[in-house]
Amino acid sequence: MKWNEVKVETASEAVEAVANILMEAGASGVAIEDALDVENFKSDRYGELLDKEDFTSLKEGALVMAYFPETIFLPEILPFIKNNISKLPDFGLAIGKNIVTVSEVEESNWATAWKKYYHPVRITRMLTIVPSWEDYHTNDPMEKIITLDPGMAFGTGTHPTTTLTLEALETVLRGGETVLDVGTGSGVLSIAAKYLGAKDVYAFDLDEVAVRSAKENMDMNEIAKDVEVSANDLLNGIEIESDVIVANILADIILLMIPDAWRLLKQTGTLIVSGIIEEKKQMVIDAMEAQGFVVDQVFQQKDWYAIMLKKPEVD
Repeated sequence: MKWNEVKVETASEAVEAVANILMEAGASGVAIEDALDVENFKSDRYGELLDKEDFTSLKEGALVMAYFPETIFLPEILPFIKNNISKLPDFGLAIGKNIVTVSEVEESNWATAWKKYYHPVRITRMLTIVPSWEDYHTNDPMEKIITLDPGMAFGTGTHPTTTLTLEALETVLRGGETVLDVGTGSGVLSIAAKYLGAKDVYAFDLDEVAVRSAKENMDMNEIAKDVEVSANDLLNGIEIESDVIVANILADIILLMIPDAWRLLKQTGTLIVSGIIEEKKQMVIDAMEAQGFVVDQVFQQKDWYAIMLKKPEVD
């Protein structure tokens, strides 16, 4: 079978949003090449573990490549893709050159197209993300290996927004917690939560493709096989009282879930939100504080932020 590759040249801050748009349009997989990934890891304390020459050849911006089977009639899909990408600046996301190109790809090439961008990476003090096809071993008893297959997922788990969220989870989890993962994508945050000692983890995503992908990734990590993954619109209709809620999504979407997060968190519980750019940070903080949350810690990598908030104890 032949596949059509839709390649979007965009800005680094828009890669996850563009990937989501492409998957919503029916893509069977995405690959991301981001010039900022190398810069982020150069300044990161685990950067020496990354072979930067293999990671990306881009000097600026980012490429998001999506793959559609030849049975999908692209002329019907492309207007949806282009129109939704053009709306991203309304959410405060720069879209860079915003060039969309289409080309044919043989199935054998599609199957390996994204693998050259994905290598084992030590993300935090304890967590290392490893692609499912890599044979990776560690002698460090503290190192936890998260196995992921990004072929049908949203990115590789090494984007700054994900890295910041993993660092925040490592800071707050001590063991025995109930965790809600909103917008789970590849499921990497849920898997990490289990490795960090969470007792019960519930993962939600609006997109059925993401739900299937997350379930497959859970099954590749023995510790996460009991994570419950389901399709849901943010936290609407959820009635699970939790110790920690984590959401790595767009800032404007985070605002929509604040009342439900407040409702579901136990007293002194923790809310971790990520995917926030500089221009949206204060807006998110203001909305959180208006609800009653207290900012506990802010994590930053380049222009991206994750915010950890507490639900204060009632006197």
